[in-house]
Amino acid sequence: MQQRECPARTSLSGHLPHLPVTQKGKEAKTMTELVIQGIGGRMGHVLCDMIAQRDDCKVVAGIDLHAGEQNGIPVFASPESLAGRGDVIIDFSSPAAVEKILPYCEAHKTPIVLCTTGMSDELNLKIVQLSRSVPVFKSANMSLGINLLIELCKRASAILGGAYDVEIVEQHHHNKVDAPSGTALMLADAVNEQAGGAYHYVYDRASVREKRDPMEIGISSVRGGSIVGDHEVLFCGPDEVVTLKHTAYSRSVFANGAINAALYLAKKEPGLYNMSDLIAER
Repeated sequence: MQQRECPARTSLSGHLPHLPVTQKGKEAKTMTELVIQGIGGRMGHVLCDMIAQRDDCKVVAGIDLHAGEQNGIPVFASPESLAGRGDVIIDFSSPAAVEKILPYCEAHKTPIVLCTTGMSDELNLKIVQLSRSVPVFKSANMSLGINLLIELCKRASAILGGAYDVEIVEQHHHNKVDAPSGTALMLADAVNEQAGGAYHYVYDRASVREKRDPMEIGISSVRGGSIVGDHEVLFCGPDEVVTLKHTAYSRSVFANGAINAALYLAKKEPGLYNMSDLIAER
């Protein structure tokens, strides 16, 4: 679901450049200042390493469970301690942390890139409400490749229709707590949207002994080892199977997408944006 106030689109290519923002009485800014919520986690470390190699943005603060310092970056235990730091917040945390930071973004009109998954319908509604007054970028997966896969799934659904059974298998590391993954649901939604909402989702067949419903999408989850992310969409028809697959070998693909999303969001009007918007303007 998308809600925005018809922001102007500009042509983008490669890494998204930060356009100077002029403020009354100040010189144009040439560097986008970022705050990372979840800076102490895996993605937080990857983000810091990648941003340190860029000349269009920098990390000015972080938010995590424990206040302190990380490689010279001040880390705060609550959003309120930021005191207005940063042009954009990138969030890789938890639903509970997301809920705490939304009022801060509202009060300071700070744009936020939300990469956290497993959020409730109630929290998603609060995010939509925030986007009416603050630019919000939300995606369960920041990989360019995954978002290409979503478009391919829509195309396959349009061509193959209900004649092919649809199954989705997602694999992640053993520390991931939500299942199915937000990306798997994005893929299922893409297929279902193309079919006019005719499908329903099935997550567990162990308790039901009956023939498969042609209008179901089966979603299976694997958790093990250090798998970064693997998503496979199968269109199973008579005597053939069409498989669309994406494998992430490094978290850097998600970090790069989140950084580009932050630079994109820094010059947007209030609204709810996603990777499709960003890709459309490249």
